[in-house]
Amino acid sequence: VQLQASGGGLVQAGGSLRLSCAASERTSSRFVVGWFRQAPGKEREFVAAIKTSSGHTYYADSVKGRFAISRDNAKNTVYLQMDSLKPEDTAVYYCGADSRIIQSSIRTPSAYDYWGQGTLVTVSS
Repeated sequence: VQLQASGGGLVQAGGSLRLSCAASERTSSRFVVGWFRQAPGKEREFVAAIKTSSGHTYYADSVKGRFAISRDNAKNTVYLQMDSLKPEDTAVYYCGADSRIIQSSIRTPSAYDYWGQGTLVTVSS
């Protein structure tokens, strides 16, 4: 599975962006697609994830209520709607996917076998 992340850019604090993660093949059954982010000098951290079959979602506490993950299985695409952006949201955002992740590992980057190339989100104050 190849993933293509897009939608990053420069936005002022309080603004919105929508990221897209397009898969090269059907991911609508049994896949988990996650968004992670990595700021300079920091480790990659979990942001949100979705089970593409059920639509069940997971969020990091830091983005709950501001970000929303969704999927369009017909387009093999997962979206991350980011609202009320803060300067601390600045990072390169990556999407990952895997079909064999267990519940307890959804927030763990090493549990994902497939990754997109990353898209930069910069939030100015």
